[in-house]
Formats: sequence, C-alpha cells, structure tokens
Amino acid sequence: MQINTLSIAPVVTDTAAYLATYNLAEQRARVSDFDVHVIRNGDGSYWYVDEGDYACELGEFEDRIVHTLCGRMSGLY
Repeated sequence: MQINTLSIAPVVTDTAAYLATYNLAEQRARVSDFDVHVIRNGDGSYWYVDEGDYACELGEFEDRIVHTLCGRMSGLY
C-alpha cells in the first residue's frame, strides 16, 4: 500500500496556519469588548480581525469567516 504524502501535506499546513491564527485571535478576544473573527484568504492563509478595529467592514469578508470568538470583556471589570 502506497500513501501519497503530497495530498496530506496541504491539509497539515492549512491546519497549522489556522491554529496559529486561532491562538492569536483567542488572545485578542480575552481583552476585547468585540467579537474576533478568523478569516481564510483565497491562498489558504488565515488572519483575524476584531470587530472593534477601525473601519472594520464585515461585508467585505463575511463569506470567508471560519470561526468567531466572543469578546470576553463585558465592562464589568
């Protein structure tokens, strides 16, 4: 049985990129009043945006949001 490692490698790379971005987004969500979204680009890369960022227009990329983390600062602290 032969395993084609070329078909497996992109999945591992994509997952690693997602998890790295997710971890950064999670850190940001801990100190934000707003939701933080992880967005996937067409080239397979990921980035995150805080809804409270200046001039954040969700309509531009709402179809590419792969995960949303709720902001955890409620103003009670």
